[in-house]
Amino acid sequence: MTAPLLLALVLGYFALLFGVARWAARRGGAATNDSFFIGNRQSHWGLVAFGMIGTSLSGVTFVSVPGSVGSTAFGYFQIALGQFVGYALIAFVLLPLYYRLRVTSIYQVLGERLGPEAHRTGAVFFLVSRLLGATARLYLVARVLHDGVLLPLAPGVPFALTAAVLVGVVLLYTLEGGVKAIVWTDTLQTTGMLVGLLACGAWVLHALGASPAEAWARLDEAGLRTVFVTDPDSRHFWAKQLLAGAAIAVAMTGLDQEMMQKNISVPRLADAQKNLLVMSTLMLGVVFLFLLLGGLLQLFALQAGVAARGDALFPTVVLQHLPALAQAVFVLALVSALLPSADGALTALTASTCLDLLRLPQRADLNEAQRTRLRRAVHLCFAAAFLALVMAFRAVDNPHMIGLILKLAGYTYGPLLGLFLASLLRWPPTRPGWTLPVALAAPALCFAIDANQAALFGSYQIGLELLLLNAGFTLLGLRLARTPSRSA
Repeated sequence: MTAPLLLALVLGYFALLFGVARWAARRGGAATNDSFFIGNRQSHWGLVAFGMIGTSLSGVTFVSVPGSVGSTAFGYFQIALGQFVGYALIAFVLLPLYYRLRVTSIYQVLGERLGPEAHRTGAVFFLVSRLLGATARLYLVARVLHDGVLLPLAPGVPFALTAAVLVGVVLLYTLEGGVKAIVWTDTLQTTGMLVGLLACGAWVLHALGASPAEAWARLDEAGLRTVFVTDPDSRHFWAKQLLAGAAIAVAMTGLDQEMMQKNISVPRLADAQKNLLVMSTLMLGVVFLFLLLGGLLQLFALQAGVAARGDALFPTVVLQHLPALAQAVFVLALVSALLPSADGALTALTASTCLDLLRLPQRADLNEAQRTRLRRAVHLCFAAAFLALVMAFRAVDNPHMIGLILKLAGYTYGPLLGLFLASLLRWPPTRPGWTLPVALAAPALCFAIDANQAALFGSYQIGLELLLLNAGFTLLGLRLARTPSRSA
């Protein structure tokens, strides 16, 4: 399929998204600040559950998880199993707390339990975490679309233009509707991603000239079906990965305003819990399919002499070796995988800034129109930050983005996990002015340990459990800095 036709399909898909977002934003009344932040608490749990699959996986999963099979076989499934446990913890520990306190921003829990400094600190760490994670995901898809689709059409097109168009699309259809709109657009986009996954897998299987049973046997012969790593010293040891997966799910979903704003937009707690449990079950199946696709791609690369590896493997096989229709489906599925993460992140960053830092609903000096203008200005500022950080990731150009994203999460979500654990344990507030320094010191200490692993631990390697270590240091710091009046 020619690059102009692929580009036309992408633009048509963007137009469809605008139409769905506009309809959803106006559905049930005009868009307001409350509908932007939590959808007026009227979202259907089934739509939220299905749409959250796309948000949780994103374009990085679409490209990077299949690419990881060449180096770690099916080892990523260890993390997925741990995440399943983590989602259950969110459903039965965190969600009841959020609904009982009727929060709009989940970081209000920190303010209720640990004081306003903890509230602000939690919000700041979320902003940093989500901004880095979302722009890393956005960069990966922008790179594939630019290098694989636009450059063949117009070799002189700068990457900055591709990135600006993608950010602009997300900005335009989230500016008014917020959560109320993205619950529906994410459903559409998750459908597109899953259809693309299944269709591309079928095309690769056909290109291999093998039946499903034959391909499954060939994966075993190539050593690509291994799930559990049994070496305790390895950073991929199964117990470490399961524990890390649970911690990642709790931190990156349960303590993340982007993910929880959709859950708390559901009217009833029981339905929100049902949403998470259904989503987590579906996620296991979807991750397994991505890994299976990755195995098929590895077999095809060996058979056809494809040199690409890592994140480049899936796009290279589809765009250079599969038929035109497969290329079109891949590009649309890739865009579908990108946007649920980007639109939710942009909306959540705006919501957290307005609710936690600017305290917009409490501003008696502003009327509703002024609050709306301020919220739009914040939204525009974050869109500009998205573009700047995507360009920064272009300079780094890491070939394995999912590993980079999970590593960053270990540093940025660790303090959030520590703060929420302290709030659940009902610890007394820290001394004034100490919460933020403690939250900054914990990841700095983890960075020093990570950089000197060989000297400190010999052959033992710390992997994604760095997140738990970070949370532990945060808890220790909060304990040491608690208020003197309650320390006895």
